[in-house]
Amino acid sequence: MSRRPIEVQLSREDQKAVREILRAGIQQVRVVLRAIALEQLTARQAAPAVAKIVHLSPQAVRRIAHRYRQGGLEQALYERTGRGSKELLDASERQRVIAMVCSDPPAGQARWTLRLIAEEAVKRKLVPQVGRETIRVLLTSHDLKPWREKNVVHSAARRRVRRQDGRRPESV
Repeated sequence: MSRRPIEVQLSREDQKAVREILRAGIQQVRVVLRAIALEQLTARQAAPAVAKIVHLSPQAVRRIAHRYRQGGLEQALYERTGRGSKELLDASERQRVIAMVCSDPPAGQARWTLRLIAEEAVKRKLVPQVGRETIRVLLTSHDLKPWREKNVVHSAARRRVRRQDGRRPESV
């Protein structure tokens, strides 16, 4: 039992746009594959045959056709916007946290830690709530490492150097 071909009729403008996408230079692969699928569906190819050409599943080809019918070419070719989670900190909150990290740590603390930054940001009401991982990603994007502010410099006595007789000294 074979399904009948999905009827897709591209308007002249859409056909022109699809040809332009296929002729253009750099495009996302998924957009090009969807454009090829639409072009093949317009030529009355069945979804399984088109799926073999573009290396997609027949169900994906049918979805492309249905999205074209419902929302037009833009919806059929491109991803929907707004996917994924929203940003946890807005620009002003990020700036306030970065400014806090660039200042001296609280009294009694030698340096900032991720946990301390998260706690202080909430305590100072810079942000309503924030986790250590969000702070870590924010600091990494700004190439900040406040926990490494006091770099350890080893003295010459602690370095392992060869003695004049060629043997290594015991740790000092």
